[in-house]
Amino acid sequence: MQKIKTLRWSVLLLLLALNFGCDQISKKIVRAKISDYEHISLIKGHFTLTKVENTGAFLSLGDEMPYIFRLVILTGLPLLFLGYGLYFLFAKHHLPMTMQIALCFLIGGGIGNLYDRIVHGSVTDFMHMDFYLFQTGVFNFADISIMIGIGILLVQSIKNKAVQQKID
Repeated sequence: MQKIKTLRWSVLLLLLALNFGCDQISKKIVRAKISDYEHISLIKGHFTLTKVENTGAFLSLGDEMPYIFRLVILTGLPLLFLGYGLYFLFAKHHLPMTMQIALCFLIGGGIGNLYDRIVHGSVTDFMHMDFYLFQTGVFNFADISIMIGIGILLVQSIKNKAVQQKID
């Protein structure tokens, strides 16, 4: 039984580290190689690299707030939520595997962006997609991790609801 617990913890820590590591390595490369607001087209203007330092939250929301409010809302609260998320992930032994994986993506991405905010004072975003009908803001790998985690939880929730409806 102890081996299973150790293996579970090892896999969860590896997933967290991969999410955090990929995010931080990509941001380090971007900070070193791309100038602020430089546009590098990778797919004929549809996918570009553009380095932006984001002092706000998603899509720069809150970047005009006074520093103390940004500190509390964009650093303090995420720190509390991520701490609770880590506790929940490792303390709850009977979580479905899909939820454990989703939480690793959510927490790993969250830690990546929080680390940037604490160490650099802003979050480095650098990817942008524009497919005419669909356009994104500038984002990073931590944001992708967070969206994957949310997507997994959403699919799991829909599946559970469908199963529950069959039972009823």
